[in-house]
Amino acid sequence: MSSFFTVPGSQKKRKRPAAPEAPKKRVAASKSAGKPTAKGAAAAAATKKRVERDESISGPDDDDESYDSPSDAGEEVEKSDSDEEEETAAEKRLRLAERYLENIKEHVDEAGFDAADIDRDLIAERLQEDVAETKGRVYRQLASELAFDKASQTLFRTDTNAVTSIAACAPYFYTTTKDLYLHKWRTQDLPQDQFPQTTRRKPKKPPAPPRKKPQLESWIRGHKGKSKDKNYQRHVGQILAVAASPDGKYVVTGGEDRRLIIYDAATLKPLKVWTHHRDAITGLAFRRGTNQLYSSSKDRTVKVWSLDELAYVETLFGHQDHVVDIDALAQERCVSVGARDRTARLWKVIEETQLVFRGGAVDKKPRPGVDPRSLTHEGSMDRIAMIDDELFVTGSDNGAIALWSVTKKKPVYIQPLAHGIDPAIKPTQASAEQHPGADVVPAPTPRWITALKTIPYSDVILSGSWDGHVRVWRLSEDKKKIEAVGVLGDHQQDDNNDDGPTAEEAETNGDAPSHRNKESRRPIHGIINDIAVFERGDRGKDGLCVIAAVAKEHRFGRWKVCKAVRNGGVVFEVPRIQKAVVNGDGASEEGTSDDDEDE
Repeated sequence: MSSFFTVPGSQKKRKRPAAPEAPKKRVAASKSAGKPTAKGAAAAAATKKRVERDESISGPDDDDESYDSPSDAGEEVEKSDSDEEEETAAEKRLRLAERYLENIKEHVDEAGFDAADIDRDLIAERLQEDVAETKGRVYRQLASELAFDKASQTLFRTDTNAVTSIAACAPYFYTTTKDLYLHKWRTQDLPQDQFPQTTRRKPKKPPAPPRKKPQLESWIRGHKGKSKDKNYQRHVGQILAVAASPDGKYVVTGGEDRRLIIYDAATLKPLKVWTHHRDAITGLAFRRGTNQLYSSSKDRTVKVWSLDELAYVETLFGHQDHVVDIDALAQERCVSVGARDRTARLWKVIEETQLVFRGGAVDKKPRPGVDPRSLTHEGSMDRIAMIDDELFVTGSDNGAIALWSVTKKKPVYIQPLAHGIDPAIKPTQASAEQHPGADVVPAPTPRWITALKTIPYSDVILSGSWDGHVRVWRLSEDKKKIEAVGVLGDHQQDDNNDDGPTAEEAETNGDAPSHRNKESRRPIHGIINDIAVFERGDRGKDGLCVIAAVAKEHRFGRWKVCKAVRNGGVVFEVPRIQKAVVNGDGASEEGTSDDDEDE
């Protein structure tokens, strides 16, 4: 008697189908269910079970449909076979995707967009930008997309001593003063129709930007008389620098009292006080996207801190003079300038190395109308800002803005006299003689670069001095020079008045702006000690907010004092240039921006 164990392997081996059974087989089986054979009845029963199982998983298209008999099942399968021709899973996904796109087209057409915008792969664009930012390269050309000539301007006052520094973490910004104040401000909220979405019909008149002043949320003040109290957790000397963490949790200040104080950003409650520096703290910068902090000091060092652990990390040595400014981006490195050692240094924290970039250059090109003695050598490098991980800019006391590359030891490009020259003084002011000659008058001096800021990984650079406005610069496409774009503030400057022209004087000269812009284009009276900037909306779709800290004197001393100036700041709301879609082509609603504005 044969058994399973005695049967040859070729006979007991079961044959399995190479692929799942196609719906056709089920259709054929269901067709044969009507025949009175036992084989057909068994096939019909099996078909019914499979249909019921499919229904339990995916559910029928119509709740009223029933599969009570094999014949009904067969008819349903025959219908799907004839209508959809046995639709596979891939074909179903394709059909659903096409239906989804059709719905989007219908919805977007109602809003007035062109079909070409739908075909644009926004996700791919976002991924490309993220990859470029990870690699630390410039990937956004923003200068041509922002209407700097249409920016609104709002003044705010602190009624304190000189404002020395400013930091922003939207929607808040923080200012510090020489009389030990730390202020927390909230910026204005843009209305919903501030930057309306583009429609097919061109609007008659764009809405005017709001001019609501920033609101003072809270403040905290130190006390000079507490300098001997070691448990006192506030400043006892002038506050010179402030920084806000990217996550909005912390605010850090540093001052002349060598104290580095960490506050809770929500309440301005001091959390930690560090006194590791041996001299005044002059600059603070957070590593982008982290709570790693860099501080610069007059003790010629740069220190690294971790706010996640509230701990000191390490000290970087190398500068030969006061380290007066510092900046950082996403990588674990920072850049700093050393004042009169005329060097900028790139610190690679992980590798424990540094790159030295030596300044001191002078523009030797003859410039008509400019006294050659005014084109002096660089005496002090005071400001620095990173564009990306390979480019940065510096500002000096000779009025020049220099563009640097980490691959070269010399500047790639120098923009001399970026903010012009102070007018020459009168001979009677230069000498005590009764009738002094013109030969005793010293050469006019250039205006220092007192503030410098960039929008990281973009081509926009902002600079400040005391000439009445914030200048906007653009990095060229070949990354070898910077070009003037426009100004924020009144660009009509009277050289005989350090504090800028009045509205009456501008009207008399015929250079006054229109009545509509007279309020928003008035000059900035005072020295711009610092600049903060943040973008409105996702990736700056609602424009740019620029905040300038203005004071009557320089943040480090009284070498330059502007009279009749109230300390405070200016908030600029820069709108984006709206694009209208006409016959499938993008066009600007308000025309091209005034990139080459006369200065």
